[in-house]
Amino acid sequence: MPLSTSTLSILLARIHDTQIGFSAAAVREIVRAVAIAPLAGAPGVIEGAVNLHGRIVPVVDVRLRLSLPALAVASDQYLVFLETSDRLIAVRVDDVEDVAEIPASTLESPAALSPVLQRLQGIAAIDSGALLIYDVDSFLTQAEREQLDRLEPTE
Repeated sequence: MPLSTSTLSILLARIHDTQIGFSAAAVREIVRAVAIAPLAGAPGVIEGAVNLHGRIVPVVDVRLRLSLPALAVASDQYLVFLETSDRLIAVRVDDVEDVAEIPASTLESPAALSPVLQRLQGIAAIDSGALLIYDVDSFLTQAEREQLDRLEPTE
């Protein structure tokens, strides 16, 4: 069942052979991948942290969330910085493609398809197949957020 009749601006990215999307409104910056420093005590889904303009930002391991094999950081990859409701996070992707306008009428509710898709905002049918659009506020579980909060100084 479609979610609404509007259009969503979605940043298209690629991880492995999977095209994924993020709300363009959540994107703060896109940079070439750099070394990711380990973050002791962080949840397992956190690859580590990077410095963005003097701010330490946790990097979420989307490959782990997608059950894809681990891949070392490479200079041809990108870090996409996303503003969630309570923090700035980064995700490492293999490529950043474009911003697309996706009609909300093509978006299927993930809960209607499977409960394991809870981290998705929706799934859209596009010419190249299905586009997984991630809900940036659902990347981290409440327990993972709390664990990160214990590591990060308050602003």
